[in-house]
Amino acid sequence: MSGIAAVRDGAARAFRPTFEGDDAGRKNMLLIVQLRWIAVAGQVVTIAVVGLGFGAALPFATMGLVLLAQVAVNLASLYWVQRRDRVTAPALLLVLVFDVAALTAQLYMSGGGANPFVALYLLQVALAALLLEARFAWLIVAVATACYIGLTLEYEPLQVPGRSDYELFRLHSLGLLTCFLLMAGLLVVFLTRIAANLRERDARIAALRQSAAEEDHIVRMGLLASGAAHELGTPLSSLSVALGDWERMPEFANDPDRAQEIAEMQAEVKRCKSIVTGILMSAGDIRGEAPRVTSAREFLDALVADWRTGRGTVSLNYSNRFEPDLPIVSDEALKQVVTNVLDNALEASPRYVELTADRAQDALLITVADRGPGFAPGMLAEFGRPYQSTKGRTGGGLGLFLVVNVLRKLGGSATAQNRPSGGAVVTIRLPLDVLSLERRDDR
Repeated sequence: MSGIAAVRDGAARAFRPTFEGDDAGRKNMLLIVQLRWIAVAGQVVTIAVVGLGFGAALPFATMGLVLLAQVAVNLASLYWVQRRDRVTAPALLLVLVFDVAALTAQLYMSGGGANPFVALYLLQVALAALLLEARFAWLIVAVATACYIGLTLEYEPLQVPGRSDYELFRLHSLGLLTCFLLMAGLLVVFLTRIAANLRERDARIAALRQSAAEEDHIVRMGLLASGAAHELGTPLSSLSVALGDWERMPEFANDPDRAQEIAEMQAEVKRCKSIVTGILMSAGDIRGEAPRVTSAREFLDALVADWRTGRGTVSLNYSNRFEPDLPIVSDEALKQVVTNVLDNALEASPRYVELTADRAQDALLITVADRGPGFAPGMLAEFGRPYQSTKGRTGGGLGLFLVVNVLRKLGGSATAQNRPSGGAVVTIRLPLDVLSLERRDDR
C-alpha cells in the first residue's frame, strides 16, 4: 500500500470509528446501569426503613419482584453492552422507559402521587434531555407525565399505623428532604460524567473531521502531482531523445567539453524522469513494474545511496543497526517519506545530516537528525499539520504533513523534537508487518 491508494484506504478507515467505535453511548449506558444499582440499593433501604422501621404496611413480595426485575435488567444490560461496539439512542430510550415503569410500580404500591419520591421522575427526564434527541426526550416527558397523573388517580394508600397527622407530616417532609438531597447528588455526579462523555465524543468527531479534511487535501495534491507528472513525461522523453541525437553528432562527439555537458544534461533528465516515476508510483498510477523483493538493510542502504547520488552530498552520517535482517518488499511510499525527511534536514543543516536505522521489537525505527536551527515551539505543537513551516514561503510545510499522514495510513508514526545541543530530530516508526514479505504475500 502506498501514496494515494494508502490515503484513500485510510480515509475510509478514518470514518469507521465515527460510527462503529464511538463509545460515548456505551459509557452513558454503563452510567445508567450504575444509577440503577444505586436506585435498587436506595429502594431496599427505603422499603426497610418505612416498612420495618415505621411499621408501614407494604406489599414486600411484589416490591421485591420489581427490585429483582431491575437487577435482571442491569445484568442483561452489562452482558449486552460488552458485546456491542456502540449503543444507539433507541436502546437508551428503552432502558429509561423501563426505569420510569419500575419507579411507577414502586410508587403505586407506596402512596402514589403523594409519595415524596415521586420527584424522581425529574431525574429520568433530565437524563433523557441530555442523552437523547428531542423527540425521544419529549417521549420520556410524556410517559413520566402520564405515569404521574395515573398515580394521582389510582394507587395503594400508604398506611402507617399509630402515627398522628403531625408525625405523618414530619415523615413526609423528611422524605421530601431525602429526595431532594438524593436528586441533587445524583444530578451533579452523573450529569457531569455524562457531559464529559459527550464532550469527549464531540472532540473525537472534531478530530476525525480534521483528519478527513487533511486526507482530502492529500488526495487533491496527489491527483495534481499525478497529472503534472504525466504532463512532464512527454517533454522529458523528447529532451532525452534530442540529447541522444546530439551525442551521436560529430561536432558534439569530437568536442570533449560539449560531450561532457551533454552527459550531465542526460544525467539531470534521467533524474527528473526518476522523480516523475516516483510521483506516479506514489499516486498508484504505475502498474506495469513488478514489486522488488529485498531486505530491510538492503532497502535502507539503497535508499541512502540513491539520496547521496541525487543530492551530490557526502554530509550524511549513516548508521544501519537493523538486526536481525528481514525480507521485505521495497515500498516506494516509505522511500519517499524518508527522502522527504532527509531533504528537510539537508536544507536546515547542509553540512551535517545523520540517519540511524534500528529495530525496536516488531518495528522499523528511523531517526534523522541535523544541526540546524531546530523547530520553533509552535511548529512542534502543530507537527504534521499543513502549512506549518519556517521557510517563509506560500505553500510551505507540506512535506512533513505528507510524511505524517502517509505514515499514519501505513500504520506508523512520526515524531519530532529539538536536540539539547542544537538541531532537530525526526523519528519514524513503522510496524514491520507492513513491509514484511509474508504479509504482502497474504494480500
